[in-house]
Amino acid sequence: MNPVVSIIVPVYNAKEYLRRCVDSILGQEYTDFELLLIDDGSQDGSGAICDEYAAKDMRVRVIHKENGGVSAARNLAMKNARGTYLQFADSDDWITPDATKLLVRTAEEENCDLVISDFYRVAGERVSQKGDIDEDGCMTKEQFAAHMMENPADFYYGVLWNKLYRREIIERHHLQMNAEISWCEDFMFNLEYIRFAERFCVLRAPVYYYVKRKGSLVSQGNSLARTIQMKLTVFEYYHSFYKEVLDEEEYEKKRLQVYRFLVDAAGDGTVGIPFLPGTKRLGDERAGVSADAIKGEGVLSDLYRERKLLERYLEAAALKCGLTVPEMTVLLYLSHSEEIITRKELADFAGISRRNLGMQLQRLAMRGLICQEELAAEPQEEKKKDKAKKKEKARKKKEQKEKKDREKRLRISFLPAAEPILEELAVVEWDYDNARFSGFDEEELIQYTRLAEKMKRNMQRILSPGRSV
Repeated sequence: MNPVVSIIVPVYNAKEYLRRCVDSILGQEYTDFELLLIDDGSQDGSGAICDEYAAKDMRVRVIHKENGGVSAARNLAMKNARGTYLQFADSDDWITPDATKLLVRTAEEENCDLVISDFYRVAGERVSQKGDIDEDGCMTKEQFAAHMMENPADFYYGVLWNKLYRREIIERHHLQMNAEISWCEDFMFNLEYIRFAERFCVLRAPVYYYVKRKGSLVSQGNSLARTIQMKLTVFEYYHSFYKEVLDEEEYEKKRLQVYRFLVDAAGDGTVGIPFLPGTKRLGDERAGVSADAIKGEGVLSDLYRERKLLERYLEAAALKCGLTVPEMTVLLYLSHSEEIITRKELADFAGISRRNLGMQLQRLAMRGLICQEELAAEPQEEKKKDKAKKKEKARKKKEQKEKKDREKRLRISFLPAAEPILEELAVVEWDYDNARFSGFDEEELIQYTRLAEKMKRNMQRILSPGRSV
């Protein structure tokens, strides 16, 4: 049976970084893929490393060829690929553990032809997130082209590695990389692919780590005349693309924006990525995990593993939705709590301070996701009357204190804007359970459910208010 995804990695003298790249792919949560390593005549032992991985993992296929450049290597990989989708990576970069899962899920849920995702830009020990489209949902070709026109020379649109493609479209239209040029060949391929695609989806979660090590066109041995000719060739592709996508009247309105590509692409070398605000130290861009803690034994290690697993899926959903992990966490707890609740109860349920809870609720309300309304305090349930009159005074005194200290109750309801986020939270819970129960057969699941219910009743019995000891 053919795999769902073919992941393509051209390899040329990448010994220093290759293992990090391949390990990140083989460590994917999504496992239904093949990895095509195309050894493009490496002289540093990279080919032997590729063969080593192929001997250990049946999903790895290695093709050795004479050096012909990255475009020729990718063309050979596409010819040999068997997956429904194609995903690309460079041998000196790496991907997040959920990259393939998120790309495939988006493509299948939205029935789209191209998924384009945010990515991380790595410079030394610093990392920043890069994206361009904040629009949710799917787009038509014309809508996607309009976004691309705003930043025509941006890596976000130009490269292959932050996208997922349908192999059927590539094969049906005989699409290939242009091996005659060494500048923006990825972008030219994308322009050709977009011409035949219909539905486009944005994945706002960054799934790729891009490390800029590529040199300028001149440092690659290109003459000034050849450099100019390559840029004109790419522009002609770009120009023809918009003449085809836009009708004549719309093209005339946008013609100056189309020609702006020449200005944006005037710099020497590939299109660049500005170092963005909000830069973090590499390793801090996502929640970390203590290797010792996840290997530990005992109740604390169990709780730590469960919390970190849930946090991993919450974080990916938060990135997609443009929210913080604390905001996403509060929304998750709200989705499981009663509509009317006190701040104290909710903070206790979520395991955060009331001050932090208040701040998160305010932010969520400002984003138009929830509506919170303070209600008048409800009277306490009447206590059983004590026959002894001497206790009446003490009872009244206690009642007054409870009334003074009693917190107002809140009615918290979700607004329509929260619907897609609640859907994402449902996916988070599914991913969390799917990860925990991976490898369970039906009998084991039934047995676990029975035991978990018994443990729940035991804990409820111990923790129930008013329980007599």
